[in-house]
Amino acid sequence: MHLIQVDSVQRWMEDLKLMTDCECMCILQSKPISIEKDEQNELILSSQYSTCNNLQLLLKRAWIISTELTRIAQKLEKNRWQRVHSMTVRVNCHVRSMINEYNTFTRSSSEEMHQLEKLLIDKCSEFTAFTERCVQTEDEQMLRSMKSCVNETLTTVAQYFGQLIELVFTHEAQFIRVRRKMNLLRQIDLSDSVYITESAINSLFSLTQEGAHLCRIIAKVDGILCLTDILTDNTHSEATHAEAAAVIAQITSPHLTFTQHLSSFLENMEEIVTALVKLCQEASSGEVFLLASAALANITFFDTMACEMLLQLNAMKILLAACSDKRIVDTPYSRDQVVTIMANMSVLDQCASEIIQGNGIQLLMEMLFEKSSSGNTAEVAACERVQQKSAVTLARLSRDPEVADAAVKLSCIPRLIKLCRSPTERNNSDSVLVACLAALRRLAVMSPDGLEDSDFQQLVKPRLVDSFLLCTNMEESFV
Repeated sequence: MHLIQVDSVQRWMEDLKLMTDCECMCILQSKPISIEKDEQNELILSSQYSTCNNLQLLLKRAWIISTELTRIAQKLEKNRWQRVHSMTVRVNCHVRSMINEYNTFTRSSSEEMHQLEKLLIDKCSEFTAFTERCVQTEDEQMLRSMKSCVNETLTTVAQYFGQLIELVFTHEAQFIRVRRKMNLLRQIDLSDSVYITESAINSLFSLTQEGAHLCRIIAKVDGILCLTDILTDNTHSEATHAEAAAVIAQITSPHLTFTQHLSSFLENMEEIVTALVKLCQEASSGEVFLLASAALANITFFDTMACEMLLQLNAMKILLAACSDKRIVDTPYSRDQVVTIMANMSVLDQCASEIIQGNGIQLLMEMLFEKSSSGNTAEVAACERVQQKSAVTLARLSRDPEVADAAVKLSCIPRLIKLCRSPTERNNSDSVLVACLAALRRLAVMSPDGLEDSDFQQLVKPRLVDSFLLCTNMEESFV
C-alpha cells in the first residue's frame, strides 16, 4: 500500500508540472478587470481584447494543441505510454484554457458551439483517463489491444478540435461583420476616418498572414466588397491602397484551395483589376508596386478573364515601363510578379504585339540572366522563378514569328543553351532547365539556323525527357 501511495504521489507531481502553467493561465485570464457594463464596448475596442488580438491568441493556442496532438500520435506509434499520457494531460489543460479564454471575450455563441465545447472537453477527459490506464498496465498484449482504441480516441479529439476551431473563427468573423465597434470589415465600411480605415486594413492584413483559415473566412463574409470600396476610393492614401492590395494578394494566392468561395470577387474583379493597375502605374515606391503587382499576378491565375481586362487597360505597357525604373522595380521579387503576369497573359494572341512594342522581349532576355546579389535563400528562389517564367513566356510567345525573330536577334538562343548546359547558371534548378528546353525547341522550329549541330542533336532532336536527363547529368567544363 505504501508503495502504491508513493507511486501515485510521484505521478501526480510529474503531471502537476505539466498542468500548473496552463491552469494558472486559465485562472488568471478568467478574472477580468471589473468594468461598468455601459463602458464595456469602448474599453474592449481600445484594449488588448481587440478582435484581431483575440483571433491571434486563439490561433496560437490552437497551434499549440495541434502540435501536441501530432506529437502524441508520434509517441503513440513508438509505444511510449508515459510520454503519451503526460502530453495528453497537457492537451487537456490547453483545450480547457482555450475554451475559457474564448468565453471571456466572446459576446455570444451558438448552441452548436456549446455542444462542441462539451464534446471536446468530455473526449479529452476520456482520453486522459484512457492513457492513464495504459500507463498502469504492464500486460503487453492488453496494451496492444488498447492501442487501437487510444488511436481512435485521438482521432476523435482531433476531429472535434478542428470543428470547434473552424466554428469559432467563422463565428468571430461573422460577429465582426455585424458589430460595428468590434468589426474590422465594418470599421472599413462605415468609418469616415482615414486613420481608422488604415488601422482596420492593417489588422485585416495581419489576419490573412495567419493562414488559410482566416483567408477563407474573410472571403466568405464580404470582406472583398470592403476592399473594393477602399481600392476605388481616391480619398484614401497610397499606403491604404497598398494595404488593401496586400490583402487581395493574400486571399487570391494560388496556393490556397478555396477560391470557389470568392463569388463576390468575380463580381467586383473589373473594379479591383482597374484599381490595381492604376496603383502600379502611380506607385511611388518599390514596396507599393510589389504589393499591387503581386495581387495582379495572383488574379491572373485565378481567372483568365483578368488577362483580357489587363490587355484592355494597357497593363503590359505600364508594367514594362515600370521595369525600366530601377527605383520602382528594384528586386527579383518585383520582377517575379511582372514576369508571372507576362507568362499568364502570353496565352492570348493579342499579347505578343503589346510585348514587342514595349521592348518586352529585351526584358525577358535580361531576366534570363537574373542572379541573386546577396545569396539569400528566398532571393535565390525568386531568381529561379524569374528565369523559369521568362523562359516559359518566350516559349509561349514564340509561336508568333515576329516574337521568335526578335528573340533570335537578341541572342536568346545562346543564353538558353547556356542555361541548359551549365547547372550553375540556373542554380541547379530542374524547373528552369525544363522551361529553357521548351523555349529552345520552340525557337529552333522558327529559326533552325541559330543552333549548332551538337546543340540540335542533344537539346532539340531527342525527346524532352532525354535532353533533360542529359543536361542534369552534365558536368561543366572549366577549360
